[in-house]
Parts: sequence; C-alpha cells; structure tokens
Amino acid sequence: MNRLVDLDIESIAAGGDGVARTDGLVVFVPRTAPGDRATVRIAAGGRFARGRLESIVRPGASRVPPPCVHYVDDRCGGCQLQHMSYDGQLAAKATIIRDSIQRIGKRRIDLPPIRPSPRQWRYRRKLTLAMRRAAHGEWVAGLHPFDAPERIFDLVDCPITDERVLSVWREIRNAAEWLPNVAELRGAVRVPAGGEVDGTSFLLEGATRWSTSDRFFDAVPSVGALWWRPEGQSRRRLHARATVAAGRQSAGEGNAGAGDAEIPDALRSDASSADASFAQVNAEVASELRTYVAGRALALHPATVIDAYAGSGDTSVLLAAAGVQVTAIELDRDGAARGAARLVAPSRMIHGRVEEALPALLPADVVILNPPRAGVDEAVTGVLSGPSGNPRAIIYVSCNPSTLARDISRLPRYTIASLVAFDMFPQTAHVETVCELIREEG
Repeated sequence: MNRLVDLDIESIAAGGDGVARTDGLVVFVPRTAPGDRATVRIAAGGRFARGRLESIVRPGASRVPPPCVHYVDDRCGGCQLQHMSYDGQLAAKATIIRDSIQRIGKRRIDLPPIRPSPRQWRYRRKLTLAMRRAAHGEWVAGLHPFDAPERIFDLVDCPITDERVLSVWREIRNAAEWLPNVAELRGAVRVPAGGEVDGTSFLLEGATRWSTSDRFFDAVPSVGALWWRPEGQSRRRLHARATVAAGRQSAGEGNAGAGDAEIPDALRSDASSADASFAQVNAEVASELRTYVAGRALALHPATVIDAYAGSGDTSVLLAAAGVQVTAIELDRDGAARGAARLVAPSRMIHGRVEEALPALLPADVVILNPPRAGVDEAVTGVLSGPSGNPRAIIYVSCNPSTLARDISRLPRYTIASLVAFDMFPQTAHVETVCELIREEG
C-alpha cells in the first residue's frame, strides 16, 4: 500500500538518490538533497524502499532551482544532481567514495579531496540519444525519464553538452529522411576539443541495411566521419571527409612498425579513427586526470609499467616519453590500433582481454588499472596478489566507487597510499577516483 510520509534527507546514495530513514526502513528518493524535509510517496515492505518526491516541505542548504527544462518537466535521467549547488555535489561525491571504500572495501579513509571541473555546464563533447519513429513517421530523438526508461522525450537542449554537439544533432534531425527505415535507432555525436570538422563523428547503432548512408552523409556537412554499428555486428566506418581519409593514411605511414608484433594489419588500418570511441567527454578534466596518474606513476621511478584497459594509449604515451618501458593492454580493436601507432619500441600495445594477457606480462614495477564501471575481473586481482604478480604499486582509476571498493578488498596485501577524485561529470552522480595502492613489505 502506498503512503505519504514526511522525511528528512540525510545523504546522497551512489546513484544520486537522496537517502532517508523511517521506522527502520531505508528510503531512496530521487531529486532530493541533504537537509531537505520532503513529502514522499513510498510503498511499504522490506528494509529498503524507493520513494517518489511529492513536494519539498523545507529545502536543504544545497538545494537550487535546476536550470534544465527537461530535468524538471521531462524528469530526464541523464543528470541526477542539477537540483544541488556545485559545492553540494562535490561534497556528496566525496561522501559516496568514502562510504563505499569503508563499507565494501573495509578500509578506513578520510573524505577524499575532489578536484572540480573548470566547467560545470557545456562540458560534454559527446551526446548519445535514443531515436524512435513517432506515429506519423517523424523521428523523436532524446533521452529517457529516470522513472520511465521505456519512454523517450524529444530533446530540445542539454545544458551540460557542448553547443557544437547540439548543432550537429540538429543537422542529423534535418537529414532524418535518409536514416534506415526501422522503428528504433541510437546515435552518438562526438566533437574534438578543438572543434575541427575532421574529428567530428556520428555513430549510428541499429538496423541491418542502410542503403542511403551516402545521402545522409552529404546532408550532414559538419560530420567528418560516419560510423555504423549494424544490429548484432561490430561498428564500421562508412564515410569520411577527404581530410579525415588523408590523416588516416599519413598516420599509418608515419608510424610503421610501432607495435607491429601485437597488432594485426586489419587493426592498424583504423588507427587514426579510434578517437570515435575513446575521446573523453570532459577534455579539461580528462587531461588533468591523465597528467596526475602519470605523475603518480613516475614518482615511483619505475622501469616497467603495465597500462591495463589503456584505451587509445594516452597515459602510456606520457610514460613512454619519460623513458619508461610501457606495455599497454586494450580490448577494443580501434583503441588498440591507435595506441600501437603511437608507441615506439620497447613500449608496445597488446590487443586482448586484460585478464588473459596480464599473467604473461608480469612482473612489472607499477600496474595501472582503468577498467569500465564493472571493475576488473576477479582473475586480475588474483594474479596481482599472487607470487607471479606482486607489483610495487597499483594505480587504480575508477568511475564507480562501489566496484573500486570491491576490487580493493580483493587486494589485501596493498595499502591505500593516496586517493583523489576528479569531477569529470558535473550535474551527475558519476565521479572518477584515482587510488594509489602500495604493496606491504614482508
């Protein structure tokens, strides 16, 4: 049975929901802030409940009016914290990290420092939208309400996204007649930090046939490269402006031999295109984080470093330039190709799964881990803790405090030497954390 209760919001949970308690029940309430007194509709039962905010009785100190109309009117699920001041967001994220490390990782730490983003708005260089045909055949392109993931609302603006990205999306919508004739698609626009057309890409996902892709490409002049991932298949590049094609050829010619033993010819051919997948959405914070990680590694004076989940090799390149022998590992074929083209022997890039490649590459002085949100495979922490692993230090870059904490718990011989967070994604509950783990002696 649903009931209305007035609750005091105590904190923010990892996904961005406010947390309150009533009669032994923990209630998670989206769009609330610490200090709010809120009227919430909840369904009784169990130890946990999800509540729906009905009204704010008394706002907390960090509550602010959200500036995005979609956040308010469409209950957009792309952001979770627009209703909180930026200082409030940073404090909430620091608490999420600390609580995860203590509760899951079983390590006691203080609130970690969190480095703010230079821009809290218009920082995203990539925007992915769901696309669905409406009743009369026109396309709706937008995001999902957080409480109705099956729905799509038509996006007009996204205040955290670079205006250049939105401009490209307007071109795409105007060229919609040349999209595949299917009911649903998904598209992603990415622009480079400098905004050159050469580096602007559009990736379309879905459908099995696209006979009008050339007409579509002609109708979107701001897109430098058109990619397509047909249903159930790998992505492929269909079209590119002449300058992109020329850059691709010169990139391959200028780095012949780099990483050849590890990367097949089929991978090297796409080396200059990997940025379609691997450019970070917040360029300024990504650069700061990368420099920090390389600096922490170099402070340990390593001769050898393994850079696992290396993407297109940005951190590996920094370390190799400083004289370190780096072995990078990346599963994505385009990222691995890009990294192979940038690294010079004795450094190298290996295309494969980290859990499969890592055992044969150890020992190493330092191992950098930068996995996806799911964290590392248990086999990775197992080999790092075993006699054949045992690096002096592990630098773990995480976008998920919960899986970071879990993986730390699997490394009992390592102590936390430093932990710093970077606010890569303002207005959302996501945060990047860099945890430096040092091997205990004896």
